[in-house]
Amino acid sequence: MCDSEINRRAFTAASIAAGAAIAAVWGTSAQAAGVKEIDVSIKTPDGETDAALYTPTGNGPWPGVLIFTDIFGLRPAFRDMGKRMAAEGYLVLIPNPFYRTKKGPLLTPEEQPSFDFAKDGAKLQPHTSAITAAGTTSDETVWLAYLDGLPQVSKKAKLAVNGYCMGGPRVVQASALRPDRVGAAVACHPGNGLVTNNPDSPHLLAPKIKAKTFFAIAQNDEASWKMQHPDQPDIVARLKTAYADADNPCGSEVFAANHGWCLNDSAAYNKAEAERAWTQMLATFKEGVV
Repeated sequence: MCDSEINRRAFTAASIAAGAAIAAVWGTSAQAAGVKEIDVSIKTPDGETDAALYTPTGNGPWPGVLIFTDIFGLRPAFRDMGKRMAAEGYLVLIPNPFYRTKKGPLLTPEEQPSFDFAKDGAKLQPHTSAITAAGTTSDETVWLAYLDGLPQVSKKAKLAVNGYCMGGPRVVQASALRPDRVGAAVACHPGNGLVTNNPDSPHLLAPKIKAKTFFAIAQNDEASWKMQHPDQPDIVARLKTAYADADNPCGSEVFAANHGWCLNDSAAYNKAEAERAWTQMLATFKEGVV
């Protein structure tokens, strides 16, 4: 999970019309590629996870990708992303991280554009607080096993993981849980929750990770870290040092965009930088899953 700083972030949605226009482009491309979308249910010790599964055209098998959503959960923006990624030749699973309290998106399409963390953040608290550290580990273990157990998923290729905002730290955790199977990992605008001064900071899991990893950091996440920790190395430096010390160098870059820029329903959406992050992600996957 991301820390309270990220939970309070003023991360609001862009206009529905703009998001829909972009979604239409992605959806058309995926449909042309023959991507199949189905909703699935995954049993965990805490209940049933609702999730979306995307299968490329053809007979497979394909490398599997597990996507961790941001704080607004499984919604059209992530479904668009699943279709687009499957069109690239990956079988994609996107679970709802808040299945313990609510299925699907936490907010309606009408609520999200005007959501203000400063005023409305308490509405999310019952959902975020239901996910404990033990529950996070359990979920990641079960979801990876479910994905890896699908007959359409290649057992010769490694798995890939990808996450946004609060899903960024989960990318690292999942990579550490199954270093034998997770071969590629990309975290986008993961916020300050990825690097902390606590002994359980996700970046300290680097020695357990074998995946090819890339961190796409938002410029205001980096600025926030520097403001809070002026006498310490920046996020990118901390990440690169941790992974280099583990003899598994990672890629890490501060993008010229703000937190949320990769999501087409975010007020921070930046198409040029989102496409650049997407290209980097595909390159990391290609290198790590084979």
